[in-house]
Amino acid sequence: MKLSRQSNLLILHITVIVWGFTGILGALISINETALVWYRVLIAAISLWIYFVWNKTNYKVTRKVFLRLFFTGAIVGLHWILFFGSIKAATVSVAMVCLSSLTLFTAILEPILNKVKISKLEIVVGLFIILGIYLIFKFETQYKIGIIMGLGSALCASLFSIINSKQVKNRPAPIISFYELLGAFFWITIYLFIKNGFTIEMKPTLMDSVYLLILGTICTSIAYVAGVSVMKELSAFRVALITNLEPVYAIILALIIFGKDEKMTSGFYLGASIILGSIFMYPIIRGKIEKRKLKKQMPII
Repeated sequence: MKLSRQSNLLILHITVIVWGFTGILGALISINETALVWYRVLIAAISLWIYFVWNKTNYKVTRKVFLRLFFTGAIVGLHWILFFGSIKAATVSVAMVCLSSLTLFTAILEPILNKVKISKLEIVVGLFIILGIYLIFKFETQYKIGIIMGLGSALCASLFSIINSKQVKNRPAPIISFYELLGAFFWITIYLFIKNGFTIEMKPTLMDSVYLLILGTICTSIAYVAGVSVMKELSAFRVALITNLEPVYAIILALIIFGKDEKMTSGFYLGASIILGSIFMYPIIRGKIEKRKLKKQMPII
C-alpha cells in the first residue's frame, strides 16, 4: 500500500526523533562505549538479516564490494565509539552538536576526495560552524575531551557518508548498512581481543540489555529502513531539512529526561544555535542558488 505524502512526512519526523533518542540511550547504558557499540552492531546486523529473510531480499554482493563495505565498517564502528564516548565524557547535547559539524568536514573532504571545486557557500557555512565550535570550546572547557571525541565522531561520519554516497547509487542502503555493521562488529571484536576487553565489566545489566535491544533494533535497523523507504516519495531536499532537526530533538529530549545535568552555559547555546542554524539554512540557500542557475541556463524564446 502506497502511503500519502503526509504519512511519509510523519514517518520521517518519528524516525529522526528515534535517531535523536540514540544519544539518550547512550547516556542511560552503563557499560563503556566500546562494549556498547559491539552489542549495538551485533543486534543491528542480526535484525537486518532477519528483515532480509522475512522480506526475501537478495543481499548478496561481489567480493570486491563486500571488502569495501567491510573495511568501511571500521570507520562506522569508530564513529559510534567516539560518539558514545563523547556522551559519556560530556553530555548528550555536546555530543549531538559536535556531530552536526560533519557538514563542515564533508564540505572540506568531499571536494578533495572527488577532485571537485569547493563551493563558496560551503566555505561560508564552514566558517560559521567553526565559529560555533570555538564558542562551545570557550564556554564548556570542562568538556574538552568530550568535544574532541564528538568532532572525531563527525569526521568519521563524514568519511563513511562520502564513501556510501557512491555505493548507494548501485545497491540498496540496508544492504550497505548490513555489511558495514558486520565489518564494524569484526573490527571491534579484534580490538577487544587485543585489549583483553571481554571481561565481566562488559556484561550488561538487565536494564542495559533492554536499552541495547531498543538501540540495536528500533534506533538502528528499523529506523534505518524507515528512513530509506520515505526517500522514495519525499524529495532529497525535504529529507535533508527534516534530518537536520535530529540534534534539536535530541537536545530537547535530553533536557526533558536528564534535566539539570543537560543544562549548559549561554555560550554553548549561542555556539549550538550558530552551528544548527547554518546547517538548517544551508540546503535552503543552496536550493535557491541552484534555481537561479537553472533560470539563467534556460533559453530565451
